[in-house]
Amino acid sequence: MSEPVTRRALLLGAAGGAAVTAVGSPATAGSATGVPRVVRELEEKIRAGMAAYGIPGVAYGLRHRGRDYVGGFGVTNVSAPEPVDGDTLFRIASTTKTFTGTAIMRLVERGRLDLDRTVRGYLPGFRTADEAASRRVTLRQALNHSAGWLGDSFVDTGDGDDALERYVASMATLPQLTEPGRVFAYNNAAIGVAGRVLEVATGRVYEDALRSLVLDPLSLRQSAFTPQGVPGARVAVPHGFDLEGNVVAVPEALAIPRSLHSFGGLFSSARDQLRWARYHLGDGSPLLTRRSLRAMRWRPGPAGMLFVEVDGAGVTWMLRPTAEGPRVIQHGGDLGGQHSGFLFVPERDFALTVLTNSEGGPLLVSELFADDWALSRFAGLHNLPARPRLLSPAELAPYQGRYVVQQVGVDGVPVSVELDLVGVGGRLSVRLGGQEALVLPFYRRDRVLAWAPDGSDTYSRGDFVRDPDGSVGWFRFGGRLYRRHPLGTASALRGVPATIVPGTLPYPLSTTPA
Repeated sequence: MSEPVTRRALLLGAAGGAAVTAVGSPATAGSATGVPRVVRELEEKIRAGMAAYGIPGVAYGLRHRGRDYVGGFGVTNVSAPEPVDGDTLFRIASTTKTFTGTAIMRLVERGRLDLDRTVRGYLPGFRTADEAASRRVTLRQALNHSAGWLGDSFVDTGDGDDALERYVASMATLPQLTEPGRVFAYNNAAIGVAGRVLEVATGRVYEDALRSLVLDPLSLRQSAFTPQGVPGARVAVPHGFDLEGNVVAVPEALAIPRSLHSFGGLFSSARDQLRWARYHLGDGSPLLTRRSLRAMRWRPGPAGMLFVEVDGAGVTWMLRPTAEGPRVIQHGGDLGGQHSGFLFVPERDFALTVLTNSEGGPLLVSELFADDWALSRFAGLHNLPARPRLLSPAELAPYQGRYVVQQVGVDGVPVSVELDLVGVGGRLSVRLGGQEALVLPFYRRDRVLAWAPDGSDTYSRGDFVRDPDGSVGWFRFGGRLYRRHPLGTASALRGVPATIVPGTLPYPLSTTPA
C-alpha cells in the first residue's frame, strides 16, 4: 500500500488538467473554439465527479455528430503521478466480454460454431451441479446471461495455458439457480465457458485466439491482457481509500487470475475503446458482415435489470430500452479500483466510453451511464420513466424477507451476503449487517429504484423475480439474483462480495469483474 495523499490535496491538482483531442477534425487539443459546448459540459462533469468522488484519473472517448473526441484528466498514480490521456491503459474488466462475443461470432460466420447448439456439443465433459441443465444449455444462453447457474465464480486455476480449461472444470459444483433460458442473471462464469469453446474451436489459448480473431484485424494496438503487451504505455493504477478517506494507490489490484481473462482481463485505452465502439456502430470494417454485427443485437434473451432495465442481452451486449424507442447497446466493467462504462446508439451514431482508476469511479460511471445525463444531451434519449410511489404494508409484505447471494472466491470457497428487506414508510429498507444500506421505492410492480438512506438518487434500479408459482423468489440487483427466505432465517454472514452494486454498498477492493 502506498503512502496516502489527502483527498483535497490530490484532487485540487488531479482534476484540473485535460488533454482533449478532436480526432479527425481541425480542432486543437483543449481548444475552446474547436470543441462543442456539449463536449465541454461532459469534461466539466468528469472533473466535478473526480473532485467529488476521489478519482485520480479519468479518460474518455466520445463519438458525436460524426466526430470523435478523446480526452484524459488527472494522474495514473498518486504516488508516482503521470498524466492520464487517451492512450493510457485501464483494465476494462467486463467490457472484455464483448470482445469474446465478437470472436465467437467470427467463428459462427465461418460455420465453425452454432449459437443454438448445446455447450456439450463443443465441450463434452461440461457440467455444473445440475446434470439436466448442463445437458440442455446452449452457447447462445451462455452468451446472453440466461444459462441459469451461479455466475460469480472467480476461482484461480493458475497461470498455465490450461487455466481456462481448469476453470470450466471447476464449475462442476456450481448450483443451478434457474432453468436455462428463463431468467436474465449476470453470469461471469458463462462467458468463461464461451472462452473455453473459443479455445477448443481454434486450437489456441484464449488470449491468442482473441488477438488473431479480433485485436489484430482491427489494429487495436493499445489492447492486451498485460501492460507489457503495449510497450511504453502508461498504466492507470487502481486506487482506494484509507480509513481517513485519503486516496491511496493499490497497484497490486491490477493482478487478476488468468482464469478470468475471457470475461474481465483486457487492458485498453480510451482511444482503442472508441475504435471498438466505431467498429460496432458499423464503420465499414470487413471483420464481420453487417448482418453478423446486427445479429449480436438480435434475439435477446430474457428481459431483466442491470442497474437499468434491459430488454435482455444479445451476444454479450446489453440491450437497453429508451422512452423514445431507439435501443442503447451497453456494457461496462468493474474491478477493484478500475471502473468503466461503455455504450453506443447506432440510430444516433453516438458512443461514449469513460475509464476511471478509483473506488470512487462507480459513482461517476453511474451518473453518466445509468442515469440519462449523457444520453439526453448527445442522443436525445431518456430512460424509461420511473415515478416512485408508496405502497401499503399489505402490498409490501410479499417482498419482505432475507435475501442471500453467493459467489465463489479465488480460493474456490463460497462466500455469501445477506440483505434484510423490511417495509418502512411505504418503501423497502435494505439492511446489511443491521445497518440501513439502501431504500427501495417501487415505481412499477416488482420494480424499484435504489436510493441512498438519505434519499439521494443512486441512479440504479432493481427488480423482483417471481417463481413459477407466482410468489416472489428473488431480488435482482446489479444483475445478480438474491434468493428470498423468510425473515429470521439463521445463516451467518461470511463475506461481502465486491460485486454488490459498486458505489452503493460497502465493499473492498477485489478481483471480481462485473
